[in-house]
Amino acid sequence: MEKSAISREQQANKLLRVLVFTLIISVMNASMFNVALPVIRAEFGLTPSQVSWMLTGYMIVYAIGSVTFGKLADKYKLKDLLTYGLIAFALGSIIGLSASEFWMVIAGRLFQAAGASVIPATAMIVPVRYFAPEKRGRALGTTAVGLSLGAALGPIVSGIVSGLVSWRYLFALSILAIFVLPFFRKYLDDETGTARKIDFVGGLTLAGTVASLLLAITQGSLLLCGLGALLFILFAFRIRNAAEPFVQPAIFRNKSYTLGLGIAFVLTGLNFGIPFMAPQFLAQLNHLSPLAVGFVLFPSAICAALLGRIGGKLADEKGNPRLFAIAAAMILLCFIMLSSVVGMSPLWIAGFMIFGTVGQSFIQIAMSNTISRTLSKEQTGVGMGLYAMLNFIAGATATTLIGKSLDSGTTSFRLNPFPPGEALLYSNILVFLAVLIIAVGIVYFAQFRSTASVAAPANAAPVSGKMSR
Repeated sequence: MEKSAISREQQANKLLRVLVFTLIISVMNASMFNVALPVIRAEFGLTPSQVSWMLTGYMIVYAIGSVTFGKLADKYKLKDLLTYGLIAFALGSIIGLSASEFWMVIAGRLFQAAGASVIPATAMIVPVRYFAPEKRGRALGTTAVGLSLGAALGPIVSGIVSGLVSWRYLFALSILAIFVLPFFRKYLDDETGTARKIDFVGGLTLAGTVASLLLAITQGSLLLCGLGALLFILFAFRIRNAAEPFVQPAIFRNKSYTLGLGIAFVLTGLNFGIPFMAPQFLAQLNHLSPLAVGFVLFPSAICAALLGRIGGKLADEKGNPRLFAIAAAMILLCFIMLSSVVGMSPLWIAGFMIFGTVGQSFIQIAMSNTISRTLSKEQTGVGMGLYAMLNFIAGATATTLIGKSLDSGTTSFRLNPFPPGEALLYSNILVFLAVLIIAVGIVYFAQFRSTASVAAPANAAPVSGKMSR
């Protein structure tokens, strides 16, 4: 029995190492195309809002897919889901690698997202199923290392590949994920969870709603806007009447949770906005190559990876409101200073990006903790799953809106007196983002600063008062 336990632990540790490698590839794939966007835009003659669909489309499919795979894991073997997911991921990479038209690039990214969305479910399930409770924290910490390494390596790897070869070979890097499939199939068992019905109709109408509304912004189409509104009505009807809806509508009766989601939606949008916008102005205003852009973004990414644990420690010791205040101040400083130096020396950009990227890492920790504490034990799984999904939808929304704002190319209106004339549009957007940080900060502290941090009991009335940590 003891030998069997040791063998099981060794198998779990090997599985964890395979998972970490997969997470690194997955996170890099999600972010490394940011650096290449200016080159892709120039090659295909696209506007900023059109090229933003490299990220927008990916995030919409990834958001819906991650929730779907999480539910499918209760019904089917995880090793089988990973098989389908990683094959779709590799197929999307091959399509993108061979693309000669932009629609083929988008198709490749959508296939990638559909496959890669199995990985978040795997990252949550493996530590729970394969590690004892007393060792689960170490396993989760190890997966966090994979996430951090992927985020840190993304810009520099993207810059090197795009600068020295071609941005298309970024797709080739993602094909590496298929080579871990035999190891997953070897180390994963045949366990499944408790089977539940899956509301595919609800998931599809939600994805259609988001995609239609964002396409309406990109294309300036009232028809698409009307389609999005119709799909939203169908989605709302579906989740109110389905036996097990894709999104549980009852959870929105918890007013603190709902407000927290709204705050997180705006903040996450800001988090995705800067990585999307920075390569654009570094290429357009500073005339940097993708390789140089990667080097400019690398210091902020590595600092966020190295300092992430400090944010968690601050939240535990000082409370979420204190961490939120520190993070918001860092992001505000980043936006204000970037709005002043955009178009100037890339060294300034690299330095101030550190404050923003580390602040964004901290604020994600603060919001995750804050939102989780508004939920009862019974609501935690559903509530945090919805929160994770909305993070990606927020990112898709932000990149679309910022891309559309950049379409005009120039402006004569000046909100900051310091940047050169050709940088005014970027500067004005950054000032607007700074104002948003101040606004959501006021709302956050009005709601979550003063009252004791107690999650709503299972059968209690929804919590609507203010809550702290």
